Amino acid sequence: MASKASLENKMRTEIMGVIIDALAEHFDLDKETQIEFVGSGEIVLPLVDEEGNEKYPKIKISIPRGTRDGDGGYIAYDGHAAAVEYAEARASKAQERAARKAMKEAEKGTKKQEGDE
Repeated sequence: MASKASLENKMRTEIMGVIIDALAEHFDLDKETQIEFVGSGEIVLPLVDEEGNEKYPKIKISIPRGTRDGDGGYIAYDGHAAAVEYAEARASKAQERAARKAMKEAEKGTKKQEGDE
């Protein structure tokens, strides 16, 4: 029976291989010489933007274990729950931005009316 760490490494290696193949094909890069590892599970791509500036986007693959449960184990990471939480946080921030914008617009309207008098 394989250890959890070896199973995670095998999965990470497979995912990284698929990503490298897809990125190399999409950006017409040599996956052996142009896509480089800069850390464990991290790669960089040598790309050029529309203005000719060199950019090196970094892509990291990780397999989170979760959070410690206090008894020496982990509460398993739930990617779906994390995605829902992130979406809710983004929606909340968008609502806050909209409310601040509405308040600024209302203040501008009030100042404009005071100036007209």
